[in-house]
Amino acid sequence: MQDPVISRISKPGRYALPAAEAERFTSAMAMAATAVSVVTTDGAAGKFGLTVSAVSSVSAEPPMVLACINRRSPLAEAVTRNKIFCINLLAASQCLVSDVFAGRASEAMPYDFSCADWYFGMTGAPMLAGAAASFDCNLEAAHDAGTHRIIIGKVLQAATGEHEPLVYARRGYRSITDLNH
Repeated sequence: MQDPVISRISKPGRYALPAAEAERFTSAMAMAATAVSVVTTDGAAGKFGLTVSAVSSVSAEPPMVLACINRRSPLAEAVTRNKIFCINLLAASQCLVSDVFAGRASEAMPYDFSCADWYFGMTGAPMLAGAAASFDCNLEAAHDAGTHRIIIGKVLQAATGEHEPLVYARRGYRSITDLNH
C-alpha cells in the first residue's frame, strides 16, 4: 500500500519529448541560475544526502519549503520513510560539498558526510555547518511528478549563515555579483 502522504501527479514518460526537443529543454534549463543545496535526512530508513537545485519556498505562514528529488535516488524513499529532511543552501565556498553529494567529487568519496562538518537540527536531520542557510523540516507532503518526487516540508528550524550562496548556471558554479548602481 502506498504511503498516504504521496500522491501521483503524472506518470514518468507519459509526455516524453523527442530526443532533439529534450536536448533543447535541457539546454534552456541550463540558463536558469539556481541556488545549490544538499538535501539530507536521517532515521530508520538511513542517512542520505543529495545535491539538488530545484528548491523553493512554498509558504511563509506556516513556513514551508519544497525540493524536487529524482525518484531513482535513495534519498527520495528515505525522506518519505523518515518523514524529515533538511535543505542546506550551500555557501559559495562549498563547491566540494556539492560535488560530493552529486556523486562526482574526485578528491572525496561520493555521498560521504565526512567531507564537511554537520550538526543535527530539531528533527535529527543533518544540518551543514557554514551553510548560507538551512531549513530543518518535517515532511508535510510528497508528490510524484514525472521522474521526480516533490517533497514539501514544514520548517521547524531555519538557520542563516553569513556567507553568499553558491549558484549554478550554464552548467557551472557561479557566485552572486551585486548589480546595484
